[in-house]
This record gives sequence, C-alpha cells and structure tokens, in this order.
Amino acid sequence: MHTTFAQVSNDKKITEKEKSFQAVLDKTVDGKKIFGTTFAIKKDTVIWQGASGNLSIDQLYFIASTTKLFTTAIILKLRAEGKLSLDDKISNYIDKSILSGLHIYKGKDYSEELTIKHLLAHSSGLPDYFQGKGTSGKSLENEITEGNDQFWTFEQAIERTKIMTPLFAPGTKGKANYSDANFQLLGKIIETITHKSYAENCKELIIKPLGLTKTYLYQDTSDKTPKTLYYKSKELNIPKAMSSFGADGGIVSNSADMLIFIEAFFTGKLFPSTYIDELQEWNNIFFPMKSGIGIHLFKLPWIFNPTGAVPYFIGHSGLSGALAYYSPKENIFVVGTVNQVKNEKHIAITHSVIAKKPPLSGICNAALNPDPDSNRDRD
Repeated sequence: MHTTFAQVSNDKKITEKEKSFQAVLDKTVDGKKIFGTTFAIKKDTVIWQGASGNLSIDQLYFIASTTKLFTTAIILKLRAEGKLSLDDKISNYIDKSILSGLHIYKGKDYSEELTIKHLLAHSSGLPDYFQGKGTSGKSLENEITEGNDQFWTFEQAIERTKIMTPLFAPGTKGKANYSDANFQLLGKIIETITHKSYAENCKELIIKPLGLTKTYLYQDTSDKTPKTLYYKSKELNIPKAMSSFGADGGIVSNSADMLIFIEAFFTGKLFPSTYIDELQEWNNIFFPMKSGIGIHLFKLPWIFNPTGAVPYFIGHSGLSGALAYYSPKENIFVVGTVNQVKNEKHIAITHSVIAKKPPLSGICNAALNPDPDSNRDRD
C-alpha cells in the first residue's frame, strides 16, 4: 500500500500526531471498497495533508455535491451585491416554460411560489431528478452505476423532475428533501442574473480570487485528470454524467484547493461572514445530517457521542465520498475524499466515514487530542 503524508507548520513537535493522522487514512483503505483517500486539515495555523492507497496528496478528484457550496457562495455573493434576495420568487429568473408544471402537490400548482431560499434549503419539496425513479422505474443513479453513462441537459433534468411527485408544499415547516433539481435551478438563476455560464462564474467569483490552481468545472469528457471514481470494487468511468451535473455536482479539485475554499467560505472572503448564522436553519434530511440554507450540519446524537468527543461540523459532502466541513467550536477545517460511490442514499458514504469509521472521526479525534497516547475525554 502506498502511503504519503506531509505537514505544513512551524511546529516541530507534531510528528506523532502526523503519524496518527496517517494511520487513520491507511486503516480506511481496505482494497475492497476504499482504494484511496486524500485529506487535508487545518486547525488554527497548522495544516496537515495526507493520502493513502491509489490517491496522492495533490490528486485531483470529483468533489460531487460538495460543488453545492460553490453554488451557495455565488448566490450569497450576488445577494451581497444587491442582485438578488433569498426571498425572490424563482419565476423572476426562470422561464415560464421551464417552471410550468414543475411543482404540483395535491392538485395545487406551487411552481410560481418557489423561492431561492427554498432551493438552497431543500425545502422546495421538489423530487430529486438524479436519485428519484424515472419512467423506466430506475433512477439516473441506478442507470449510471450499472454502466449506462449518459449526458443530460438542464432542461432534461427539470423535465425528469416534473414526471415525479413533489413531497410537500414549498416551505412546509420542519420539512426538507434533498434534491439535485434545486441546485440545477440555482445554477440557471446565476447564469440569468450574470449573463455568464456557471463555469465562468465559478472562475471569476471564486477560483481566481482565491488563487485556486487545481479547481474547475468538469466539462470535457476527454479529460482524464480527475481520479476515476469507484462503485463498490469496480472503477466507475462516467465522464458524460460528470460533465452534466454542473451547479449540483460537477466541480473537480484537490484537497489543498478545497482547504483554501472551505476556509474562505466560512470566514467572509467570498460573502459577508454575517450570513453564516442565517444559513443555520436546520431541518432533518438524512441521519445524522440536517439541511440548512445551502449548507449541511453533521452532528452525532448524544447516544452515539456521549462524551462530545466528535464536535459538530457544517459544510457539505458528496455521493463520491468527498467532503468539506468546518467545526466552529474547534476551529477545524476538514476536506478530502474516499472516492467511492455506493448504491445507498446520498451522504451515506460520508455518514459511514464520519460516524462509524475513519478518516474524519479518527482524524478529528487526533486533531483535538494534543497527546496521542491520552484517552481523556473533552468537555
């Protein structure tokens, strides 16, 4: 097994902690479902990067739905510039031909009542064009993981959404349903307001200002730079699908760039930091995840975390096992991937990574514990 790690810090006393971090990654790679992993952590001024298996520290990978943080950041920047309000009806930006019949729930058409906030918070009630079943009785996810790589357009994604049944009326209290259609719509709203493509917006508003050199929207199906995904024990080569996701899951990056991005997201470098508190309106979405407005909350219930050793994190993750999270309590930023797609509910791979097995839970425990040999509980 190939292992590699690097630590960027002026602190020379951190060697044992480095080794404990690396051991977490090495343990995760089993050669059966997890073939490689790469992570980066920042706590205060200390940065650590590590990789194991068939991934290297600087390997580019698909960040999948972690892309949604880029979309959220652009929407919030446009808000700060006075170009939109989160309470705006999406009908202000989306053609009627697209909206027509999009959200009909219990005989009432709510399509014109959808707002930008509903989309960001997954409180629109819209079904998921990617994981919901189409006319074939299969989801796009099922078809793709069975080897049927395919293209789709924004219009096709929305038409697929229309043939499915919404789950609730927009903004129903306490309700959220994860839907990639929400972020397909947000991507189109961004393009309508700016008169530029989603890729151009990412480049001009995030990538260039932050100096990200390994981050881009995947559009060229001949591009073999990102590491091929795995589905269970087999490689999953799906360039057509990955080039179709766009604002809901199409970005490629590496852990170094993602660490810069996630810190910028939560520290006011992309939009006013005062917005962060507003985003934290939580609704249950997948255990143990909750959906906020454009971000997710990972917080283990007391029964699984009685000592509070694993802090809560906010950020996002993707079906590929990619993630980008921040712990406000401990000032820790964590990014990385296990590059594995499983035929389970969205976020399931990240749930298993964080809650049950390394790397994130193990890495965080190591990061929070100044003495690798100490097992003392934290407050």
